[in-house]
Amino acid sequence: MPPTLVFDTDCVLCAGMLRLVLAHERDHSLHFMGAWSREGLDLAARHGFTEADLNGTFLLVQDGRALTRSDAALAVVRHLRAPWRWCGVFAIVPKPLRDRLYSLVARTRYRVFGRREDCARVPPHQQHRFHGVKTPDAPTRSD
Repeated sequence: MPPTLVFDTDCVLCAGMLRLVLAHERDHSLHFMGAWSREGLDLAARHGFTEADLNGTFLLVQDGRALTRSDAALAVVRHLRAPWRWCGVFAIVPKPLRDRLYSLVARTRYRVFGRREDCARVPPHQQHRFHGVKTPDAPTRSD
């Protein structure tokens, strides 16, 4: 299974992060799943996470390991080109502090950034990397 990022498709901040990843990814190896889709919930459950767990974090499954919160964010930036890749330097910050900041942003994301009402805008040539994500040009995928 390729590295797979399970993300909140309703979150404006998450959609912005996804656009950044698509624009700056080094090798286009990441795949993406909607957190509230059957595929996303099944993948999360296989790694011991519930739907409630996904409300406060995105999930990156890579090399058979599930990463959440700041660990997942740091792993995602390793897939990006410079200068975004350099954000990996924040790994020196103690995990409890990183996760506390991550959780603060996660708790306030809808209030600060809002909720999406429309489908994700996925370039047609990237749609094969999206599973369980509704797009304007394609139905929800169930691979």
